[in-house]
Amino acid sequence: MKHELFERNVIILSVAVLITVAIGGLVQLVPLFTMEQTIEQVEGVRPYSPLELAGRNIYVREGCYLCHSQMIRTFRDEDERYGHYSLAAESMYDHPFQWGSKRTGPDLARVGGKYSNDWHALHLQDPRAVVPESVMPPYAHLATTELKFGDVAQHMQTLRTVGVPYTDADIAEAKSDLKAQAVGDGDTAALLERYPKAVVGDFDGDPSRVTEMDAVIAYLQMLGTLVDFSQYKAEPSFR
Repeated sequence: MKHELFERNVIILSVAVLITVAIGGLVQLVPLFTMEQTIEQVEGVRPYSPLELAGRNIYVREGCYLCHSQMIRTFRDEDERYGHYSLAAESMYDHPFQWGSKRTGPDLARVGGKYSNDWHALHLQDPRAVVPESVMPPYAHLATTELKFGDVAQHMQTLRTVGVPYTDADIAEAKSDLKAQAVGDGDTAALLERYPKAVVGDFDGDPSRVTEMDAVIAYLQMLGTLVDFSQYKAEPSFR
């Protein structure tokens, strides 16, 4: 039989699989390059503030995404538990995005504003103090580790090269914006003009310095808060 050639020769089989996968990939990708826009523009979505960006980097560094996805699916049970299903535009400035299918803990796409800063600080230091059944490890070291943000402007500059619309002013004021958001001191009006709905103020309970916990909580507190979902009619499935 003709297929015996592929079954008996692993090299020929591998080449055939590679060609098949390449054709399938091209069929999916080529049409996207003919479209002027592949992600719907959604009002309210903005790049991360410098402090939020630093917090997101720590979130990824600590592997939080391995247990917490940021992808609410279009199922009724998810809509009732977490809120409106995730929009692609919410992740348009994420490098990398935090979508996924693995959940040991709850999805965090709408966690912003759900709990106070004090709750987040205690939860990170001792998860079982607020969620007795939690299997999350403690991250108390974040509260004692000063945030190193000397390269935040360079990071923003790099992100701009891949499409994140940071302006020259955003990059020039990165360090001052980060400090202003972390301790609520400085030109917070300019900060909020650049980054609407950014949560401003001390996050970890110690306004004398900026810690990694300040950054992580600032990141968590903005998740899901930028878009007015009342403008979008959720139609989850019955699953």
